[in-house]
Amino acid sequence: MRVRFVGSGDAFGSGGRFQTCVSVTSGDRALLVDCGATSLTALKSQAIDPQSVDAVVISHLHGDHFGGLPFLVLDGQFSRRAKPLHVFGPAGTGERLTQAMETLYPGSSRVTRRFDVEVRELPADGSPSDFHGLAIRAWQVVHECGAPPLAVRVEDDESAFAYSGDTEWTPALAEAARGASLFAVESYTYDRPIRYHLDYRTLRAHLDELRADRVVLTHMSPSMLARLADTDLPAAYDGMALDL
Repeated sequence: MRVRFVGSGDAFGSGGRFQTCVSVTSGDRALLVDCGATSLTALKSQAIDPQSVDAVVISHLHGDHFGGLPFLVLDGQFSRRAKPLHVFGPAGTGERLTQAMETLYPGSSRVTRRFDVEVRELPADGSPSDFHGLAIRAWQVVHECGAPPLAVRVEDDESAFAYSGDTEWTPALAEAARGASLFAVESYTYDRPIRYHLDYRTLRAHLDELRADRVVLTHMSPSMLARLADTDLPAAYDGMALDL
C-alpha cells in the first residue's frame, strides 16, 4: 500500500497547502480518502490522473473534506470517463452530493453520464465494507457537520491506513488507529483547545492508546505549523508519499 498526501491542509489553505486529500493505492486499486474543494487542482499539480481514482472515502461532509467531489465527477464527465466512481461516506452523503452539484452547477446531478457514481453509506461501528478486496471501516467521532463525522480506515491483506477526520479527542480514535500501519491524525493547534478539533498536547497525552505503527500529523492551523519544531511526531506535507 502506498499513501500520498495530495493535500494536507486545513480549510483555509494555511501554509499554502491544499485541503485534505490522501491518495491510497493498493495493487491496481486507487482510492482517495477525503476530497476537499481544492483536490482536483492538487491531483493534477502532482500528475495524478483523476480518472485513475476508483473510489473516494469521505470522513465528513464539510467542504474542505468533501467539496472537491462534484468537480471530480464533472471532470470525469468531460474527460469521457467510463468506469464507475464509488463513493463511501457517512449517512447522507448521496443527498449532500446531489445538493452540492445542484448548487455549483444547476442540473448537473441529473445529467446522464457514461459512468455511474455509486454511493455507499459506511456503518459507523467499525464493521467492514468491501471494495474489491479492500476493507473500508469507519467509526463515529465528534465534529459538528450536519451528518455523522467519521474516522476512517482502508485495509488490504498487509497494511492499513487510518485517518482521524476532524474531531476532538474520543476513544473512537484509538479504535480506528489500533494496529494501523499509518495513522494520520488532525493536530489543528498546539495546545489551544478548540471544540470539535484536536490539539497536539491532547493528542500527545493519548498517544500510547493509539497503538499504530506510525502516526503523522495533518490538518494544521498557522499556529500549529509555527510550532512543528516543538513536536516529536512527523507532520504531513503536500506530496509526501509513504510505502506501508
